[in-house]
Amino acid sequence: MAGRVRAVLFTPSGHLLTIKRVRPGLAPYWVFPGGGIEPDDAGLEDALLREVREELGGTAVIDSIFHVDPEGAYFFLARIDTWDPALRTGPEFADPARGEYIIEEIPIDRLAEIDLRPEDVKLLVSRLDPRGRAD
Repeated sequence: MAGRVRAVLFTPSGHLLTIKRVRPGLAPYWVFPGGGIEPDDAGLEDALLREVREELGGTAVIDSIFHVDPEGAYFFLARIDTWDPALRTGPEFADPARGEYIIEEIPIDRLAEIDLRPEDVKLLVSRLDPRGRAD
């Protein structure tokens, strides 16, 4: 199974849980947690739950598919109650040359202030209320 999955994750406070990417020589930017679908993943949701465990050290509760981009990335609306950076796994966290992966909660009304990628999904998310529902 090829493709990518991403989580539009809402915390109990109604904020988005994002990953701030800090790379040498580049301005910081933010991304939605997620990544590639692996051959052992039973499906899209299984891949997303695995990626959330790896990148955030937490467990998401998936609500629904939110958006599919033209490149075939699936964005899911989901919730997460707790996460622990100490439980993250993956080669990206062991390689300092890849930069930092900082977990950050961002209020929806502050999305305009950050470089959250991809921009088209950022715009769609900015129209949601803090519970992840369309206004």
